[in-house]
Amino acid sequence: MRIYLDSVILIYFLDHVGPFQIRAAKRLAAMQAAGDEAAVSDLVRLECRVDPVRKRDKARLAAFDGFFAHPDVAIIPIGAAIFDRATEIRAMHGYKTIDAINLAAAVEGGCGSFLTNDARLSKFPSLSVEILS
Repeated sequence: MRIYLDSVILIYFLDHVGPFQIRAAKRLAAMQAAGDEAAVSDLVRLECRVDPVRKRDKARLAAFDGFFAHPDVAIIPIGAAIFDRATEIRAMHGYKTIDAINLAAAVEGGCGSFLTNDARLSKFPSLSVEILS
């Protein structure tokens, strides 16, 4: 199954220490063991790269860029179909624009699940939303 990773999951995994990093690492390891494919969009790339770029932290930036360049990570391009779907999601469900774009990318990208730590997204009806626990 293709699983869309919200930016917070990758930030926990690559950029934090503590319980959320451990949870993210365990979930990503379970995905790999199950043969699931990780998927992100360029919006997720943007969100993950902002802080390292702002702080000129080349090591952190390289960690994120290395993850995104991995051959087992699918990058879903954001085009008109995703923006059209995001418009519907925002209009019908009231999600913030960035959340609507991420959800639309997951749906249009053929993902079976959306992994996040944002419980507000759990009520999205068109996709299984998994809250990192």
